[in-house]
Amino acid sequence: MTTRIVELRQGILKKNDELAAELRGRFAAAGVLVLNLVSSPGTGKTAMLELTLRELRARGAQAAALVGDLETDNDARRLKASGAPVRQINTHGICHLDAEMIGKHLDGWDEVAGEKGAPLRGLDYLFIENVGNLVCPSSYDLGERIRVVLLSVTEGEDKPLKYPGLFNSADAAVITKIDLAAACGFDRTLALGNINEIRPGIRVFETSAKTGAGMEEWLGYLAEARSGRA
Repeated sequence: MTTRIVELRQGILKKNDELAAELRGRFAAAGVLVLNLVSSPGTGKTAMLELTLRELRARGAQAAALVGDLETDNDARRLKASGAPVRQINTHGICHLDAEMIGKHLDGWDEVAGEKGAPLRGLDYLFIENVGNLVCPSSYDLGERIRVVLLSVTEGEDKPLKYPGLFNSADAAVITKIDLAAACGFDRTLALGNINEIRPGIRVFETSAKTGAGMEEWLGYLAEARSGRA
């Protein structure tokens, strides 16, 4: 039975990787930078993404988001307030997004974005807000160019050590709610050390969606990444 479970899992991941490769080609052809945002529940990634969308749009960039949740469209409705095109993906109990889900929700994207023609046309950035989970999403490629792991100061400094698979597969890390660091007794040096122990040299951004701290550096990184300089 164990062998069959392993084979089934390998088969699922192989199919996902093939679909993800197709998506990556599609994104590259459209000239859109795709980022997969992953964190545990309550990290503040929706607040971070909402501010990111607002700032990008204020600077003339075209950004959109796909939002994953088990149920409800609460986060999608919240993000739409930024003025960006947003689509909700409900997984109905599945603890992660996969490439097939992403592909299905790209159909007709031109209608959502107000553009007629090829889906994704005119977009500079597409953010995928994954389901709140630090385990399952690490195994599923969504065709993104950049995987971002988020860690809030309220979660503790040892999250990278507890969930090395996700942190090791990330291209960038964002520490959120930095304005609460002192109140939470957050040990910044220890947290940065743990992140770099798992993923040496990874770019780390210390941010606050409430105060705007760290946003300039984060937005600069996005611009660099889209131009191919990051």
